[in-house]
Amino acid sequence: MQKTPMYTRHLSTLICAGLVYSVYGLAQNDTKVQLHFSKSDLKTVKGDVDSIQLILSDATLKDATVVFTYQTGNEILLVESNHYIAPIPNITIVANETKAVTINITSTGVGHLNLGVNSSSNQFKDVSKEFVRITIVHSSALVVINAVIGWIYFVAWSVSFYPQVFENWRRKSVVGLNFDFLLYNLTGFLVYGFFNVGMYWVDSVKDDYMSQHPRGINPVQLNDVIFTLHAVFVTVITIIQCFIYDRGGQKISKFALVLVGLAWLFIIVMLFVVVLGDNLVTWLQYLYYFSYIKLGVTIIKYIPQALMNFRRKSTLGWSIGNVLLDFTGGSFSLLQMFLLAYNNDDWSSIFGDPTKFGLGAFSILFDILFMVQHYCLYPGKDPLESLNNYEEEVRAPLITDIHR
Repeated sequence: MQKTPMYTRHLSTLICAGLVYSVYGLAQNDTKVQLHFSKSDLKTVKGDVDSIQLILSDATLKDATVVFTYQTGNEILLVESNHYIAPIPNITIVANETKAVTINITSTGVGHLNLGVNSSSNQFKDVSKEFVRITIVHSSALVVINAVIGWIYFVAWSVSFYPQVFENWRRKSVVGLNFDFLLYNLTGFLVYGFFNVGMYWVDSVKDDYMSQHPRGINPVQLNDVIFTLHAVFVTVITIIQCFIYDRGGQKISKFALVLVGLAWLFIIVMLFVVVLGDNLVTWLQYLYYFSYIKLGVTIIKYIPQALMNFRRKSTLGWSIGNVLLDFTGGSFSLLQMFLLAYNNDDWSSIFGDPTKFGLGAFSILFDILFMVQHYCLYPGKDPLESLNNYEEEVRAPLITDIHR
């Protein structure tokens, strides 16, 4: 039987020792402790005292000190106190004893704050990613009121599409409904739908957004997605009615076709840039282009309908129910914005980013214009249709008498 050479046995021993040491080193790295808060969001009222826990995944290897960070904007500060909450003292993690620490938070101001943790100890995993969003408001009652207002304008806007559909069906005509408005509406809701679906459901887009806003909140919620998809559906139904019912020679203007065509051409060109451009434009940036088109469409979409009403000196065919519900939804939306700004002491949410406020106010102004046209300037029906109805009412008794 051949014996294993001495140097070979020594080499095997060294290799085994190296493997054991490597595994031990990996185990040591894996034993780093994870610190995390018991909740990611905390909503409280000014003056109240609330508590959260800072939880350890395992007992620490040695004692450590943990300090708190405060982020009120883009800057994260390592300070002893903050404008929004009372100072939270540093905490000491005792080795093999501490598993969780209860932190009492006393709110002293109104606003938004991200509370994070930091430690000079290298036995913790990356603690800079751990934080809790703290929202401090003036009144908890206003939180409930704002929630109710949100449902009111959501329902008002969702239902606002149906009076026009019913009006078209009742009259068996779409005369008086501007086709340019429908084209702009369909384009706006389609691009906004793509934006919302991408931001809410596409993981790569959400990851890209969170990498740029690591402590931010996704601006698109499920109700945004549902509302947009519903709006596209009802708009398509209205367009189908334009092919079925009498349209009186109405057609889409060349200006609207060119404008919408350029918008979709831009979308297609940028799609090729995203796919073939080697990260020249990211999918997140591409979706933001959709939102910009939506903003532009919202600004101009009401103009053709208002001009059409003016030229016809009539609002017949343009449902006032649609206008009233849209006005209700827009008014409650603006009311909620002001109440939220007051309750959170965050007026920059309105005046710091005037786009949303401006578009809401712009839509309300057009709704007021349509109501003035309908109730004040052109309160009667279209002269031609009124004449036709009169002739039918006159002919009906005559035909009955002849049959008798």
